[in-house]
Amino acid sequence: MNKRYVIGNWKLHGSLSKVATFSQQLRMAPATDVVVAIAPPYPYLGACADLPSGCGLAGQDCSAHNSGAHTGEVSASMLSEWGCQWVIVGHSERRTDLAESDQLIVAKLSAAISAGLTPLLCVGESLTVRESGQEEAAVRAQLQAALSDIPPASLLIAYEPIWAIGTGVTASPEQADAMHAVIRNELTGLMDDGASVPLLYGGSVNPDNAGALFDCPHVDGALVGGASLDGTSFSEIVEAAQASLRQ
Repeated sequence: MNKRYVIGNWKLHGSLSKVATFSQQLRMAPATDVVVAIAPPYPYLGACADLPSGCGLAGQDCSAHNSGAHTGEVSASMLSEWGCQWVIVGHSERRTDLAESDQLIVAKLSAAISAGLTPLLCVGESLTVRESGQEEAAVRAQLQAALSDIPPASLLIAYEPIWAIGTGVTASPEQADAMHAVIRNELTGLMDDGASVPLLYGGSVNPDNAGALFDCPHVDGALVGGASLDGTSFSEIVEAAQASLRQ
């Protein structure tokens, strides 16, 4: 795939001053082959509209509902109005902390697609599952549950091993690439266009390991956590993505 994706997930971090500092630090060389976006907390979407040209916006989540009596929810159409093009769905922190079910994730995927957003579906296994040797079965099951009733559509998949999220521990390039190959194989059986779905790796991605991850044959990009909070570090990851395409 002759394109890279670098999407930063700020999670529950940020402030107006942080957005301003990030914008000043971010280096965005013109590029059509590297898609770059930031997913800030909802209140800062408006402030992020002033980010340098070439850096898009993503939502960290969306409601399964488009409108109605659902206090605290944010719909996909609302995100679209604020300029978002992508939305993260099924992140392990929401699956774990908020007990999001497979059924709810399917509903959110449908809502995002209906609103014209490109969902970024997250899948990944816990350390216990990996140590038991069931990581491939677990990730395949997540894909099957989420995508079996979803029509072919624009979609991104992020493989985020739970044991590598925010821990400083990163799956080795070999581990990441092997799981991405499993995901690619599963997608080709689930979707007509499964062979073309971009696959991102997430889990303690930083400027030091980004290049090796982008060099993996089955890795098309990165979902970046903590390193996306610093504009300089995030820029270095974007530059690593650009460099991988020049090789």
